[in-house]
Amino acid sequence: MDGRGVLIVRNAQSGTAVIRSDPATTFAERLPGAVVHELAEGEDLAEVVAEAMKSDAAPDVLGIYGGDGSVSRMAYLARQHDRRLLAMPGGTFNHFVRALGIEGVDDAIDAYDADSAVAVGVVEATADAEEPVTVLNAVSIGAYPELIEERERRSSLGKWIGGAVATAVALRRAEPLTIVRDGRRARVWSVFVSVGRNDPDRVATMQRQETDAAVLDVRIHHARGSKVRAFASLAFGKRSAAVLRAIGLFPRDADIERLVVRELELQVRPEPGHPSVFVHDGELEERAPGGFTLRCVAVPRALTVFAPPGAPGAPSSPR
Repeated sequence: MDGRGVLIVRNAQSGTAVIRSDPATTFAERLPGAVVHELAEGEDLAEVVAEAMKSDAAPDVLGIYGGDGSVSRMAYLARQHDRRLLAMPGGTFNHFVRALGIEGVDDAIDAYDADSAVAVGVVEATADAEEPVTVLNAVSIGAYPELIEERERRSSLGKWIGGAVATAVALRRAEPLTIVRDGRRARVWSVFVSVGRNDPDRVATMQRQETDAAVLDVRIHHARGSKVRAFASLAFGKRSAAVLRAIGLFPRDADIERLVVRELELQVRPEPGHPSVFVHDGELEERAPGGFTLRCVAVPRALTVFAPPGAPGAPSSPR
């Protein structure tokens, strides 16, 4: 297939901390019939897709080259317009596409050429009854969103230096927040809500493990240990977590509550002076001071995504 009927949007702001080759040549050689649009600074992805859908040659496939945040926004639009998603890694971590076995742009295009696709489950997350967002990996409240909020304040320092400074500041300022679930109140360092079942040894479930995810895998880190352990729990690499556990910095098993449910509702109440924030797929969302109600619902088989045959957790099922 030459890419006719495919719209690819490139987010040039994604993955700036990683050196990688420009995919323009690959797009031109392998998908010469595709329409490729580079997202300008301040340009809205939804508006770009809406304009394309109004045209006489509306795309059959929505493609995105960017990080997890860009991919999740395009996933929402693919669901809205009932289109298949061609997701290509162009960010820093690329958790979602890696979970599907896609390590590079060519892997995604190979799947498109073979018409190999999978039905993917998502989570719909709603804060204070606003429009739900489509989540592909995880939703989090507590220590991780506050770390991201501090890092975004220091974006001018660059991702890695800004991240180091933000970690130091967030660690110094960290306080538990209060959640209320089913009428029960708890003080917690963090809550992670994963799309589908995840690694039981992790607290920070940043990357999904299942394709057709029909449940939420929730990790609640109760505020019984130190703030150092709270931030150590954010390690999402297997090796990093293993090292931290070996030297006694990882949270105790007794401090982590795990739930596997189809939906979850939390009242979130940060301490005075702390932001009302949550993160989904690396994207920071802020609400009015004082807290908010977060509702997450698992939606199985919500989206069709091109992926290599035998993508983890689900059989190939082209549409």
